[in-house]
Amino acid sequence: MTAMSRAGGHWAGNNVMQEDAKFSLPDEELVLLEQFYSALQFPDAVVLRRLATRIGALLIERTRGLRERESELARYKKMYERSSSLAKIGVWECDLATEALTWTDSVYDIFELPLRTPVTRELILSLYTDHSRAELDALRERAVREASGFTLDIEVRTAKGKPRWVRISADVECEQGRAVRLFGTKQDITYEKQLWEKMRLLAECDPLTGCANRGVFEKRLAAALIAKTCEERLAALVLLDVDGFKQVNDTLGHAAGDECLRQTARQLRDVFGPGSLVARIGGDEFGVLILGQHEAQRVEAQVADAVVRIRTPVKWSENVVSVSASIGFALTADSDAGPTKLFADADDALYAAKAAGRDTYRRYISGKRLRRPRTGRRAALA
Repeated sequence: MTAMSRAGGHWAGNNVMQEDAKFSLPDEELVLLEQFYSALQFPDAVVLRRLATRIGALLIERTRGLRERESELARYKKMYERSSSLAKIGVWECDLATEALTWTDSVYDIFELPLRTPVTRELILSLYTDHSRAELDALRERAVREASGFTLDIEVRTAKGKPRWVRISADVECEQGRAVRLFGTKQDITYEKQLWEKMRLLAECDPLTGCANRGVFEKRLAAALIAKTCEERLAALVLLDVDGFKQVNDTLGHAAGDECLRQTARQLRDVFGPGSLVARIGGDEFGVLILGQHEAQRVEAQVADAVVRIRTPVKWSENVVSVSASIGFALTADSDAGPTKLFADADDALYAAKAAGRDTYRRYISGKRLRRPRTGRRAALA
């Protein structure tokens, strides 16, 4: 054999194989190929050698192309994994027949599960809050029934116990008109939610006291007067002025006055509880919306308690600062009035408390309204 020789388990032909591309054949096939090649006459051998050269070149070209595509695919895969990690987004799939889940690495990272941990739908649902789980089940059932997609933001607690927000986007794959697979993405949107919450607080809350601002107070007042459920319906409107606030500001400075306002806000939240809305509606003015079913005696007891608590001295630097509160309140049971009238009634009761010497409270009673001109910040309820 002059054209080809067997060496090291490979057939190497002249100009047929190159050093970077060798092809292995089983020993029995090599023997048959050697016998076949030896039986050829010279012209046949030349033709075969040329044919083998061409085939070899094509194989080398094809192999090189496959390697380049594999390299390109690996590069794209790496780019995808990096971008997914940066965006905190991953891809998931669920076989509806078996409920088997398939995740990309980023989804494991979102839920803080070790890579390749066997995941079941029961395990993952256990990480969702009850409310989020109920929402997801309803949307999933409808998506499968109607072969439609959905997007849902859910609250989860990761396998390590961290609270997170996850945005689920899903679509349905059908075969012969029947839903067989759910697929989509899951993205960690915790930072986005935190940013929106900060923006909401800036828009709705008083930055000094953490109470609702006047705009929120007015909206909630109007809504509570027409609420359909007892828990959301307004029982009473309370208005409060901090007595002595201006004197504290003038003698000890604004920082001391600010601490008095913060202390007042804390006392009001403690007295009226989480079921009520406490708002700072002016410089030294607060408003409280008492929601739910409350008897007049209970409301009055809470108001009286607020007067006592706000009287408690506040420590500021090396000083002890004392302020008090004048409070007026109106019960919705005493009137079917709208928000503007109810606000005016509570405001008149507050004026009566101030006229009585401050550091006290008064309740608005229909027919005994104290009339006075309204000016300044209390002129109208927007």
